[in-house]
Amino acid sequence: MNHRSHPDPPERVAVIGAGMVGLSTAWFIQGLGVETVVYDHHDVGSGSSWGNAGWLTPSIATPLPEPAVLRYGMRAMVNPSSPVYVPASANPKLLRFLLQFASNCTQARWERAMSALAPLNEGALRAFEEMEAPELGVRTQAADPLLAAYRDEGVRDVLIEEFRHIGKSGQRVRYDLLSGDEARSMEPALSREIVAAIRIDGQRFLNPAAFVNGLAEAVKRRGAHIRTRSRVRAVEGGGHGAWIDGERFDAVVIATGARLKELARPLGVKRLVQAGRGYSFTVAADHLPKGPIYFPAERVACSPVNGRLRLAGMMEFRPVDAPLDKRRIEAIKNAATPLLMGTNLEDRQHEWVGSRPCTTDGLPLVGRTRHPRVFVAGGHGMWGITLGPVTGKLLAQQIVTGRTPAALRAVDPLR
Repeated sequence: MNHRSHPDPPERVAVIGAGMVGLSTAWFIQGLGVETVVYDHHDVGSGSSWGNAGWLTPSIATPLPEPAVLRYGMRAMVNPSSPVYVPASANPKLLRFLLQFASNCTQARWERAMSALAPLNEGALRAFEEMEAPELGVRTQAADPLLAAYRDEGVRDVLIEEFRHIGKSGQRVRYDLLSGDEARSMEPALSREIVAAIRIDGQRFLNPAAFVNGLAEAVKRRGAHIRTRSRVRAVEGGGHGAWIDGERFDAVVIATGARLKELARPLGVKRLVQAGRGYSFTVAADHLPKGPIYFPAERVACSPVNGRLRLAGMMEFRPVDAPLDKRRIEAIKNAATPLLMGTNLEDRQHEWVGSRPCTTDGLPLVGRTRHPRVFVAGGHGMWGITLGPVTGKLLAQQIVTGRTPAALRAVDPLR
């Protein structure tokens, strides 16, 4: 079947970035019969794809700017143990990002952004199903169950209310309310502190490092060249092609995560992208959970990974290259200690920090830049693992056919 209807379809495309977003885009471009080269300035999956919780939860993928952020208050956000941390800074770019971010923390703007995310969320798990061919060698797992657990039953109403607002966008969340004892019968790792929970159905999870590396191997077996340790300094567009370090391609995709603006800004992408850094570590567990656990009040996510329990959380607005802040690891540990049984949170391994690419309106940047042969795929915030494949699939269609899928119109990087 010939998928190409573009008057001058590309035959050779470069993708800059070998994380989930970039490799998913490369995978779907290859599926449309186009030769692909992938660049990364470090190694495959070395950015925010590596140490995150690995959740595939499109039912609860929502815009990061929300009214609750303002209610939380700036006084709390400058506390290093806060789940959302903004260090004192005179950096004008960070201050501009925070002001624009705050302006989007209204109910009306959140609902507008949620409506834009809904079509992407709807196709997210189907995109994973398309990728899970035998050649991939790694698979996702059913999150059976995904539990949101609480020490205070009243606080649970906050997430239930969010589900109601999600429903207004046309996106349904299937869930059941549980007592603490019912939740513990499903997951013995939960402590007696837990008095209420929500079981969220129909979600999945994965080992992010294993999946991304498996995807890279599959992309290579399909004929792609992956050039690691290759720092691209600039992308130049002109005529019917684009150039990377003097090498011509029919099209280029910039998927460099929190560094997106370095290459995309000269091409007309003016939207601010700020590193929203997340932290994680792993511990041994007497009762390793079967699936993900979320502590919404503490904003801590837990997932089984390679026989250990990974705890992840925090949103820290700092530069990409800032060193790991041990206070953030301690904050996750302190928040989770009373909530889990049979885990020694002092005996940690794989302490990690990674930079999620956050935008001021909570929507990704996916589509064509000012130059018709250069595209971007990024700004997914906390949802790069969940939404990377579906946005990669839609962007591949746009690149090869020349037509913009309806679901990408609201996330136009030139908006």
